[in-house]
Parts: sequence; C-alpha cells; structure tokens
Amino acid sequence: MATFLYKLGRLAFRRRHFVALIWVALLTLAGVGAASAPTAGTTSFSIPGTEAQKAFDLLEERFPGMSADGATARVVFKAPAGEKMTDAGNKATVEETVRELSDGSEVAAVADPYAAKAVSKDGAIAYAQVTYKVSGMELADSSREALEEAAQEAREAGLTVEVGGDALQTTPETGSTEIIGIAIAAVVLVITFGSLLAAGLPLLTAIIGVGIGVATITALASTLDLGSTTSTLATMIGLAVGIDYALFIVSRYRAELAEGREREEAAGRAVGTAGSAVVFAGLTVVIALVGLAVVNIPMLTKMGVAAAGTVGIAVLIALTMIPALLGYAGRKVRPAGEKSKLLGGGRASAARKQGRPNMGTRWASFVVRRPVAVLLLGVLGLGAAAVPATSLELGLPDDGSQPTSTTQRRAYDLLSDGFGPGFNGPLMIVVDAKSSDDAEGAFGEVADEIKGLENVVTVTPPAPNKAGDTATITVIPDSKPSSVTTEELVHSIRDAGTGIKADTNAEVLVTGATAMNIDVSQKLNDALVPYLILVVGLAFLLLIVVFRSILVPLKAALGFLLSVMAALGAVVAVFQWGWFAGLMGVEETGPVMSMMPIFMVGVVFGLAMDYEVFLVTRMREAYVHGEKPSQAVVTGFRHGARVVTAAAVIMMAVFAGFIGSSEAMVKMIGFGLAIAVFFDAFVVRMAIVPAVLALLGKKAWWLPKWLDRALPDVDVEGEGLRTKTDRDDEDRELVHA
Repeated sequence: MATFLYKLGRLAFRRRHFVALIWVALLTLAGVGAASAPTAGTTSFSIPGTEAQKAFDLLEERFPGMSADGATARVVFKAPAGEKMTDAGNKATVEETVRELSDGSEVAAVADPYAAKAVSKDGAIAYAQVTYKVSGMELADSSREALEEAAQEAREAGLTVEVGGDALQTTPETGSTEIIGIAIAAVVLVITFGSLLAAGLPLLTAIIGVGIGVATITALASTLDLGSTTSTLATMIGLAVGIDYALFIVSRYRAELAEGREREEAAGRAVGTAGSAVVFAGLTVVIALVGLAVVNIPMLTKMGVAAAGTVGIAVLIALTMIPALLGYAGRKVRPAGEKSKLLGGGRASAARKQGRPNMGTRWASFVVRRPVAVLLLGVLGLGAAAVPATSLELGLPDDGSQPTSTTQRRAYDLLSDGFGPGFNGPLMIVVDAKSSDDAEGAFGEVADEIKGLENVVTVTPPAPNKAGDTATITVIPDSKPSSVTTEELVHSIRDAGTGIKADTNAEVLVTGATAMNIDVSQKLNDALVPYLILVVGLAFLLLIVVFRSILVPLKAALGFLLSVMAALGAVVAVFQWGWFAGLMGVEETGPVMSMMPIFMVGVVFGLAMDYEVFLVTRMREAYVHGEKPSQAVVTGFRHGARVVTAAAVIMMAVFAGFIGSSEAMVKMIGFGLAIAVFFDAFVVRMAIVPAVLALLGKKAWWLPKWLDRALPDVDVEGEGLRTKTDRDDEDRELVHA
C-alpha cells in the first residue's frame, strides 16, 4: 500500500492543476445539486420491530383519515389571577382563537376546549388541541406564523398563552461557538507548524471536504429522507477528521523535508507513510459509523452512513489534494523545526539547534522509566470519571427537556400544573379486535382492565373506527412521561394485554410518544452488545493487519472501553446530575438521550483508533527498522506526540463548538465527543499506551508465524520506500547508538 500511495502522492504533486480542478469541480457540482434540490420534506422516525411502531402502522391502516403522523400543537391558556377560563370574556377570547386557527389550509382539526372538556378542575387553565394534515418538518412557515399570531392576540386580550407540540419544530441552530471551534483549530495549526500557509492547508481541505459532503447530503435529503441532524453530524465529524488527516500528512511532509529530500519526493513519502495510517484510521471510523445500521433504526443508520461518506471524502482529499496544494506552496512550507519569516524568521528553533529533546521525547522517557505508576494513575483516573455512568438513565427529549425560556416548555409546565404530570405523556392503546367474536366487548374489557392498574388517572372510552374492528383508548398516567413509574405502567398494560388476547382473541398494543421512547431505549440497549462485537471485532482484525500484532490491537480496544465509559460518566454528571450545567448552557437536566451510548461507542471508537494508528504506527516503524522496544516508544513520541496533541486539541475544539447548539441532542453529542477525545488522546494514548508497551517489551509485537504468513503485507511503515542510502544511514545511527 505504501508504494501505491507514494506514487499517488508524487502524481498529485506533479499534476496539481488537474487534481485541484477535479476537487473544485466536485464541490461546484455538489453545490449546484444542493441549490437545485427540492426542499426536504418529512423526516420519518420509524422503529421497525417495536410494538409502538406496529400500533402506529395499524392506526394508519385502520384510521386512514386520522393523520396519525400529522403535527400537533397544544395552545394552553391561563386565566389572570382571580379569574377562570369559564368566565364570559375569557371564553370569548378562546373561541375566537379557535376560529382563527381553524382557517389554516394545513389544519386538519381544532378541538374547542369547552366542547372537549379540556379545562382544569380549578378552571384556571384550558387548552385547544390543533391537529395538522402534515408532519412538523413539512409544516409551512405560514402555518407556524398563524399559530404564533393567534397566541399573541389572545395574550393581548389579557390571557397567559403558551404553545407546545411538534408544530413549532424548527431546524436547530448551532450558534457562533462552531466558528470559535474552527478558529481555535486554526490557532493550534499555526502553533504546530510555525507557518500561516502550512496551517491553512488542513483547514482549507477540511472545509472543501465538508462542503462536498454536506452539499451532497442536502441534495439527497428529499430523496433519502435525511433530517437536519444528519448534516450537523456530518459537519462535526467531517471537520474534525478532515483537519486531522491533513495535519498528519503535512507534518510528515515537513519532517521529510527536514531530512533533506526534494519536495516531490517528500510529498510522495508523506502520503506513502502517513497516508497509509490515514487510510486505516479512516477505515476504522467508517466501519464504526456504518456499523450503526446493526441497530435497525433508519434515522440512526442514515446519520451513520452520511457521516461515513464525509469521512471517506476527507481521506481522499488528504491523499490527493494536500500533496497538490503542497506543490503550489513550494518553498513557503518549510521543513520541520523552521518557522516562516512572519512567525520567527525562517530559522531553526533553539531546541533543535541545541539538540535538546522535545516535550514528546521527555514525556515518553518518563513513562518508560515509570510505566506501572503511570498505568495505575491513568486507569484509576478514568475509572473514577466513569462512576456516574452507573446511574445512567436513558430517554428521548420532549418539551419537558426544553429550556424554561421557550414557549414549549412553559406550555408543558402549565399542562402539568392544570392536569397532572402524566398529561404531557398520554399513552394510546390500540385494540385490534378483527379476529375477535365480540369486538365491542373486547374494547370494554381492555378499558376496565386498565382502570384497575396503579398509576392511572384517566381512561377515555374506546373510540372505534368505522369498521368497528379497531379502537383507540387514551390513558393518562399519574407520573411524568420520562419517569420509571410510567415505564412500569406501559409494561403492566402490555402484560394485561397478553391475558386479554387469550380470553377475547383481541390484540392490545401500546403506542404514543412515551411508549415509543421506552421501546427505542430498549431496542438500543439490546443492540449495544452485538454492535460492540461487530465494530470492535472488525477493527481488531484490521489493526492486526496494520500492526502485525495481537496484543497491540487488544490493548487499543481495552483502552477505548476505558475512555468511552469515562466519557459517558461525564455526560451523566453534566446532563443528568447537572454538574457544570450552567457553564455548558444546559438549562434542564434529565435522562441522557437513548441514542447516546451506542452513538458514542461508534464514533469514539473510530476516533480513538485514529490516534492509536497515528502514534503506534510510528513506533512500529522504528521497531521494524531495528530499534529496541522501549526506544521505539520514545521515537514514536518524538515524531508523533506534538502532532497527535495538536490533532486532539483541534478535534476537541471542533466538537466543543457544537455545545452552543439550540438542540439538546446536538449539544450532548458535541460535549460527549469532546470529552471522549480528551480522555482517549491524553490519558489512554499518551499515558496508558506507552506504559503498557514499555511493560510488554518485545511481546507487544508478537504474532504467531502461521498468522504472519497468512496476513497480507500492507506495509504501513513504508519499508518498501526505503532506499539503500536510507538503510545505510539507519545502520550507522544504530551503531553510534
């Protein structure tokens, strides 16, 4: 592989005009496609194989005019102090608001609070339920504006009015912190390279790669039913890996220049060696992201595949466009250890002049001398950070998790005050009596059975369809939607349904947003172990090929588990317990998003293997070229620690930039990935990895002879690129050493 990539790097350097033209053309093509593509419509959220989804599908079949997937809004009214919603003036205001809302072209129905008995017992609060013909993502801006205007007019009449439901669903904003993240990345690159031009190359190529990826996602959003979170995730991961991959190749190019090689030769060798590591690092990220399909949640699968595509583009750009741009830059990109005139005058650094070892060398030497102490400190530290993960509670965000400044959250709180905490999470019971001899009797038996269960406040009478073979029953729990008590009630209803089916042959299904959240959490929990086995197993095999070792990939996988558990602990501490919540902009604590554990496992594993490949490949290269195991560890750090540190800081800055998002899911993902990169890069890869390798010695690179013969030789170390002169130079260095 190294030889092929070496030739590719030299070709891109020589034919730089052609390479640059291809990438500009692809960016233009993707941009035109995105601009001319139809606006993305509904983003369906289906969970195949769950009872809640089965009930939802049955509703669409048996109640065709019900708009089961249509957007809903609850316009909540509160009377002024000392008044009631049943007073004549207040009642007239509400009825006028209902009339205005009914005029909308996308409105399917508006329930009058007085006709629907949607007034609290004390008369202080009432609500009007608005049902739309289309989903929240499809809803036109004019319909949202009409909803907000009607609420504002009622406010002007003296009532407190808030609006909840998914009708106000909008595309999340990432805020200015995303730009700050990129700015921090730029500063780190300038410090690392000592050159504005060299620092600009990784940023430029990463932005082009993300531009192509996101524009392609936008162009295909309508056709493939891709949501806004898909492009946000692709941007987040694409920027991080795009900058990192380009950083490693530019850094190796400067190191090759420092050894006296011509620029075209240096570009070829940089792509042949660092580029090999980029290919395998990219493959591990792609495996982890595409592997999310195992969960069988279409939305998660699409997010993973789209992000994996962006990572693939980042790899291709790093291998081709970086050497092309290095050709354009010429002598403006200086050898390692030299700064540009603007930043220091084009002279070698003082440390290099004096021959003083760099920070990476000094740190690695320290770890090699005290491996047991460093290993214990690292493992115990990560173990302590992981402790909060034992209290992990999972759920999906609803209006109750919105900031208190939003009208959705205020509507949620008003409904809880007026009608009880369970009112915001009603359960919909679907009774399929098509195979029953007495459908009406089955409907009544289900309602009576549910009334006898604990934690039930209200059970509405069965509402059958026109055919009379299916009915819906609404159940209001006595507890809030995200509580364990509500989850137990769902399981109790399902258990009771088993007995009812045996008696009446009618099937009882529980659905609604609350039941769907419970089913999603269970499905994700069930999929976590198979996903881990698949992703870690495939990456383990890949790393055996890269490192030609059994223990090094095993150590990499165990280190990853430590970092991901510590990161989950940090997420629980901030988003569930509320530690540093104000600093992170978390206005409301609650259960951790159901997708977070499996998502973090996938993405963090891929990114963790990035640092493992980049750092340990250089150690492997030194060991293969004749150095002792402990010296190879120090050599790997001498050449790689500075760059890996810069890459980690950049990735943390990019991910942390998304903490400013207005969407709770994006905020949580950004924080989780940023803290996971910190733990993995600075604790696992920079401390635990060298400590373990120092303790293992030559055993770290052990591989059974039969397996060594069976494995393909991918030559990540660039052994095939070494000339006789290189070998003679290395022999002399070893003799002097």
